This record gives sequence, C-alpha cells and structure tokens, in this order.
Amino acid sequence: MTDPYLNLANKLDALPNGFPSTSNGAELRLLAKLFTPEEAGLAAQLTEAPQSPAQVAASCDPEPDLRTLAQTLKGMARKGLIDAERTSDGIGYKLLPFVVGIYEMQNGRIDVELARLFEDYYQQAFGEALSIQPAFHRVIPVLESVRVDMEVHPYESAAGLIERAKAWGVVDCICRTQKALIDQACEHPIDVCMTFGSTAGMFDGHSLIRALTREQAYATLQRAAHAGLVHTISNSQEGIWYLCNCCICSCGILRGMAEMGIANAVARSPFVNQIDQDRCIICEACLPYCQFNALELADVVMRVNEISCLGCGVCVSACPEGALGLIRRPETEILPVPTDHAEWAALRSMARGI
Repeated sequence: MTDPYLNLANKLDALPNGFPSTSNGAELRLLAKLFTPEEAGLAAQLTEAPQSPAQVAASCDPEPDLRTLAQTLKGMARKGLIDAERTSDGIGYKLLPFVVGIYEMQNGRIDVELARLFEDYYQQAFGEALSIQPAFHRVIPVLESVRVDMEVHPYESAAGLIERAKAWGVVDCICRTQKALIDQACEHPIDVCMTFGSTAGMFDGHSLIRALTREQAYATLQRAAHAGLVHTISNSQEGIWYLCNCCICSCGILRGMAEMGIANAVARSPFVNQIDQDRCIICEACLPYCQFNALELADVVMRVNEISCLGCGVCVSACPEGALGLIRRPETEILPVPTDHAEWAALRSMARGI
C-alpha cells in the first residue's frame, strides 16, 4: 500500500480505540483534511510508545534528515496530530488514536469542512467503535448528588478529581463546536470541558486551554451540572486528565445512545437515582434534566428506571424538595473499572481480537 492516508488509517484502526473503515473512504478524506501526505506517512511510522526523532528516522525508508524530521514531528505535535512527551532520552513522539486523541486536539483548527467530514465519518462508521467494550468514557456524578451515607471512591467523583489536581483548565467542547459548524447547535454551553494537570501552573499562557483556579474549576463543574450536562471521564481509575460535560444532542459518545441505540456506549456510574416518595411532590421539575429518560411518571408517582439510569446525578439539583439522591448499586450490578489506561487498552484489544 503506497497511499499514506490508507496506511495511517490502518495503523489507527490497529490501536485499541479503533478507527473503522467506510465503504466510500470517508475516513481517508478526514485524514487528508488533517494531515499532509508527508505527515500521514510519518505518523504511520510511529508506535504507541514514545520514540526519539533518531528512532523514528531509523524506521523510515529512506532515512530522512534528522534535523528536518525533528522539526516536522514537533510541528505535528503542536497541531495535535501526534503526542509528545518527555522521556529519559529527551522528547519522544508517539501515535495518537483518532478518538479519544487526534480529533479532540483540533479545537484550534476545526472549520466547517472538517466538521462536515467528521459528521460523514461519524454517521457511517463510528457506531462500530462505540459498540466495543470497555467503553471510551464512564459517567461520574457530582459529589453533592450522592446521599451522604454512601461510599464514594476517589475515581468515582468529579469533585474528587478537581480536589486532587494541581492545575486546572477549560476548553471549548469539540463536539458542540462541531455540531454548531454544521448548523445543528444545541443550547448547552460550550466552554465547560475541563482538563487537569499534576504540575501547578502548567496551563498558564496556553494557546487553547484557559487556566483556572481550583475554585473556578468547581464553579465550571457546577455551571455544567446546572445546564443539565453529564460528567464523563476516561474509563479508568488512574491517569484521568480530562472531564467532559456532555449532552445527547452533540456529544459524540452520548449520541451513540440517542441516535444509534448503543445502550453501553458510555459506562454508567456505580450509583443509581432513588426517589424519596415522602418528599416528592410530583412537580416534574426533574424530568427535563434526565437525558436518558430514566425518570417517568406512572400512576401519579415519580419512578426511576434503574436500567436506563446512568447515575449521573444531574437531576438531583433540579429537585426543589430534595427528594432525589444517588445511592450505590448492589455490588453485583457495578461495572468493573480498569485500573489504568494500559488495562483498558488490553481489555479492549482482546474484545476486538487484535
């Protein structure tokens, strides 16, 4: 195969995340929008582990000029096409999956053409990637929505993630940005997707990430919750560096449930909503806040469909009587959470047979 975009597409599909092909080449047009032929060919030479420019050069045929190669790799990392990280040998470069990875890094570059190319690809092929388990994302609640006597592990709480971080930032949601560009904007706020760091001040002066204080991060989380957005993070216990605030009308993950009927497109939290019937006045204020149709009025009683409930807790703050709250599901109903990204990738690779 000499087509650099086809080579790269196959390389991306060999990653645990997957990059399913289409019958009409929608995935290749998407890559051609993002990568030059040279960049695509170079990215296809990278691995999941960081490599120095010298190591990358050794894998190329013919071997390129090292200085020129290093500059190209640096430029690609700045454009969010590949990842760069510090190693014992200096800066190393590695392949990024398309989702979650390359696509989410395109906030500074996305335009109408890219938005339409992504939508075309999404409609044709992305459901296949969303169907594989374990899911890309899992839901976590705001801590205040969990009843006070319930156990909450650190990796199960959005507030806990904020508390443990040393740096906080916010970016525009790539999903709602994309939908707006194709004239399908929803009414939810855009500037609520958050990122976390382990080094104080690491987002200061960043071109795309607006640095926040801890207090501003909490306020952003509350603003997202009050807007009815669902908090989702990467599906692992450790190494969590971002928090998405999602809606079924725009989010590429949750749309899998709403538009494609993929019930497990996102992993539910270990909690489920519970209604205190003595407090519930059946005002129905909570109904518009449930994106998963898990609340229902039956026989003049508000009930929770425990199968549909993902345990996000968004509806809890909408109840004026304090009648709603999350409780922990029975242990037999709690989905196991991979320890880290490596375990998640191994489980997903096994599920895909790669």
